[in-house]
Amino acid sequence: MPELPEVETVRRGLEPLVCGRRITRVVCRVPKLRLPLDPQLDSLISGQRVLSIARRAKYLIFNLDRDTLLLHLGMSGVLRLVDSETPLEKHDHVDLELDDGQLLRYNDPRRFGLLLHLQGDPLSHRLLQHLGPEPFGTDLAKDYLYIKSRKRNLAIKTFIMDQKILVGVGNIYASEALFAAGIDPRRAAGTITRKESIKLLQCIQAILAEAITAGGTTLKDFRQSDGKPGYFKQQLQVYGRKGEGCLQCEGQVQQLVQGQRSTFFCEKCQT
Repeated sequence: MPELPEVETVRRGLEPLVCGRRITRVVCRVPKLRLPLDPQLDSLISGQRVLSIARRAKYLIFNLDRDTLLLHLGMSGVLRLVDSETPLEKHDHVDLELDDGQLLRYNDPRRFGLLLHLQGDPLSHRLLQHLGPEPFGTDLAKDYLYIKSRKRNLAIKTFIMDQKILVGVGNIYASEALFAAGIDPRRAAGTITRKESIKLLQCIQAILAEAITAGGTTLKDFRQSDGKPGYFKQQLQVYGRKGEGCLQCEGQVQQLVQGQRSTFFCEKCQT
């Protein structure tokens, strides 16, 4: 599933190309993705300009003249800007036609993504209103994770992946951040010291920022908005490296399953 860096990469790639453009037509080729598509979407937003593209967690928010489009890529969604003559591919489900002749095309083989038409404040929508703070939020206290983790018995990896605690820390980056912080992913969240929690938050922020700069992690279904893959996968320290040598010690990277997700770590480096 595309994680925060991948979604932010899409946002940054599309924003200078799409903002200021007017939507001239919407073509929906399926009635629903994860949720039903509004059958009146074309008449509702045609003629409106794209004023800005924001991100909240893994959601993209297209702010239009009057309304808002909320988009989630799901597990396999790809959003690309293509010429109007570009032939359709299998699973090309939605086109937003723009006034410069280009199409913002959404492709999603698994249809786990969503595209919703909203009116009013999008942050008050039920999908967004209970999310935790952004990892780069300026008002995020440096010991925020410590405060939130007190008396919590669940594993620290599961804890930092809870989107109600902190958004955007998906499975790959959780493993990477815990390795960078030297924290065993199996430890109970409530056992993390204040000093460890501060370092962990710093590692989360640094790794997410590095991944955004690198263009996101290449997963089998993800491509950037310009069609090029991300490159952060080449820099992963533990994720996907089961049985390989640890890059910091003489140990081996191990794998276990937590919450039905694979966790990668080094038992010698992470305590």
